[in-house]
Amino acid sequence: MQTPAAVRRAVPLPGRLAAPEPGWTTRADVVVIGSGIAGLTAALRLREHVGKVLVVTKDVLSAGSTQWAQGGIAAALGEGDTPEEHEVDTLVAGAGACDLDAVRVLVGEGPEAVRELIALGARFDVDASGLLALTREGGHHRDRIAHAGGDATGAEIQRALVAAVELAADIEVVQHALAVDLLLAGDGGVAGVTLHVMGEGERDGIGAVHCRAVVLASGGLGQVFSQTTNPGVATGDGMALALRAGATLRDLEFVQFHPTVMYLGPDSRGQQPLISEAVRGEGAFLVDGPPEAGGRRLMQGVHPLADLAPRDVVAKAITRRMHETGRPHLWLDARHLGAPGDGEEYWRRRFPTILATARRHGVDPVTELLPVAPACHYASGGVRTDLWGRSDVPGLYATGEVACSGVHGANRLASNSLLEGLVFSRRIATVLPGELRPWSEPAPDPRAPGLVAGSARRELQELMTDRVGVLRSAEGLAAAGAALADLAGRPAELVDLASWETTNLVTVATALAGAAARREETRGSHWREDHPERDDGRMAGHFDVTLVGGVPSIDFHPAPATDGDLVR
Repeated sequence: MQTPAAVRRAVPLPGRLAAPEPGWTTRADVVVIGSGIAGLTAALRLREHVGKVLVVTKDVLSAGSTQWAQGGIAAALGEGDTPEEHEVDTLVAGAGACDLDAVRVLVGEGPEAVRELIALGARFDVDASGLLALTREGGHHRDRIAHAGGDATGAEIQRALVAAVELAADIEVVQHALAVDLLLAGDGGVAGVTLHVMGEGERDGIGAVHCRAVVLASGGLGQVFSQTTNPGVATGDGMALALRAGATLRDLEFVQFHPTVMYLGPDSRGQQPLISEAVRGEGAFLVDGPPEAGGRRLMQGVHPLADLAPRDVVAKAITRRMHETGRPHLWLDARHLGAPGDGEEYWRRRFPTILATARRHGVDPVTELLPVAPACHYASGGVRTDLWGRSDVPGLYATGEVACSGVHGANRLASNSLLEGLVFSRRIATVLPGELRPWSEPAPDPRAPGLVAGSARRELQELMTDRVGVLRSAEGLAAAGAALADLAGRPAELVDLASWETTNLVTVATALAGAAARREETRGSHWREDHPERDDGRMAGHFDVTLVGGVPSIDFHPAPATDGDLVR
């Protein structure tokens, strides 16, 4: 296979982040990095079996991506539904790139995990008979999405988990803290982690936590792009930290762009308002203009599921029509939802968060079309793990969006993300207590320190959106590789949060662009205009990225395609 220019060019990346020596130290058996559904589930279950659990969160305990999840959590909980049907929908959405065993773990253990979440105190919406009110989203052939507060599922799950953690006296929480780098023992395994605590008091600035295991649950990399549904803390810190420590990143090229993100104008940057897929699940549809002015429905005839096709199919259809028309967005028509004359009450009951957000930005979905365009939503790849959350680094586990468990393949099925964090965190807590490493002193660190200028962040985001966004090509990816090499060589003048985050973004962006350049096909959320067809003959498998002497090394590992119709 010919190696593209974007990959041939050596990109020197820091082996660790330049930072002051730790000014304080503490100890914990296990450090959990992240406070969403994955991190807090792991912490709550681990506390029953290890001496001390310390949770590190970059913002406050209730922040992160989980609270923004609108649609819900998918599991075979409804009458007539089965894990086998959920499995097939997951495999079809994953476009042949899922790990079959991982998917079967997800769908098989998912219902019990959701029931345990309910028993913990999460209050899901119920119907008139008191049963879970289930809805449908893109790629699902059954109503299997459990939701809470209409469209506030993530916020309710986060509330329940935070309440449980706050009642657990044996879980220590460090807020406003960036995980800088792993401390490694002489055998290359985990000996601790350095943190930068953004506050004042006993623990301020750089410190070290000596520990016997680390669970990464730090979320995704959405801030690599100019527009994303991810919060500002999603700067790929966990993936970059793991890569620098010797872990493998898998399937990074598979970045899901959610098709219906509210368009706020050409100059809008950062976190954008998500219009949940559940709105289309309730009957809304995409149009390329006002129907009363001759606009046409977009997805009719494009896919058997029409507006509920898998997300990559819908995002590509929107992008194509935007290119054809020169428009910066299309529209979602949800004006007909609810009984006649009952639209206002329907929206307030079913989608109160979206209603309030849209109106805050000057659009009333009860009476107006919602402007929408694709934006970065979810990283299907991440730190490569086995079925129990173990990474390549002894003592380092990963769960949730930071991880690549294999369940999502080339395109995550709607509402499988919360379930993945729940299921695989439970599995980590099953094996980790029996695998705790002995206490080890950190070995001298031979990794070369470095730091990229924080001011490069905006340039990086524009570059990635333009060259490594929804639509990719060899030319664009080669240009991205060259530009990323230049950014990596732009040294920081200050050792600060902006430079640490930007260095992490450059690190994961370089790995992502390199993997995308090597995948010479269109599969799931990875769309190559110069290779428009899926190519199982050459490309069925995974691209793995490791860091060798500061330079990303990308290896291809063939694997049989796992489409739903091929594995039954």
